[in-house]
Formats: sequence, structure tokens, C-alpha cells
Amino acid sequence: MASSIAAYSSVGTEPGTQSLLFALWKRGSYVLLPRLLPDGDLDWASFEGPESLVEGPHGILEPTEPSRGAGAVKAADVVIVPALAVDRRGRRLGQGGGSYDRALARVGPAILTVGVVFDEEFVDELPAFDHDIPVRAVVTPSGGFRRL
Repeated sequence: MASSIAAYSSVGTEPGTQSLLFALWKRGSYVLLPRLLPDGDLDWASFEGPESLVEGPHGILEPTEPSRGAGAVKAADVVIVPALAVDRRGRRLGQGGGSYDRALARVGPAILTVGVVFDEEFVDELPAFDHDIPVRAVVTPSGGFRRL
């Protein structure tokens, strides 16, 4: 029932988020999507429907709305992040650029952060580094939502 959700537009073999983004937007939620900055950090802008997206770096759809800044993610009630894998302690494996670790570092401890993966990508254990920020929940097709 969050009113403000920071999410992402799925690409390639990631679990699809397009229907989720549209459904959240249609129900009146404020949806923020990232734009990749040249330094690898994420800027955020509002999602105003499928027509408000254009292809950005790496073929990822990004919002065309005005920038809300890298710190806009702090105002979200829920932050949904991509992952190649998530383990039972919330450690996530990303693409290696650190973009989402930087974004998650800005999010307070009371904000729900959720990794979205396929069933086989929810694993017992992943390696972690000091800069890795764990997620607090995971969503999988067969297991649904699980707090970690």
C-alpha cells in the first residue's frame, strides 16, 4: 500500500517489471525510475506511463520527466531493485557497477528494499563486500514476497 515506490524498468532476462510499473502508476502511486548518470550513480525521475520512457544506456528504458536528483530515492516508501541473485541474508549480486548499492546507501533503515529475482536466483549464500548493501525482502515467482 505504499504511495511512493522507487523501482526499475526491467531489461533482457530480468523478471519483467513493465506490468507492475503500469499497475502502480494506474492506481495512483508515485513511481520513480532511475536514470544512469555518467559516473555510474542513479538519478531519479517520475514514471508517467509507458509513453514517458525512452531508451537510455545499455538499452534500459528511462523516464523523460524532469530530474528529481540522486537523493529522491530517500523519499520512497519502498525501493524495488534488480539483482542477478539474492541470498537468504539479503545480499544481492548486481551487475558490478555499484549503482544500486549507492542508491540503497541513501535509503533509511525503515524503508522496505526488495530484490526481484527468479526462483533459482534466490540462493543460500552469496559473497559480500563492505560496500554491498543488502535488501530487506525478496520477490520470486513461486515464493512471492519474503522478508529477510
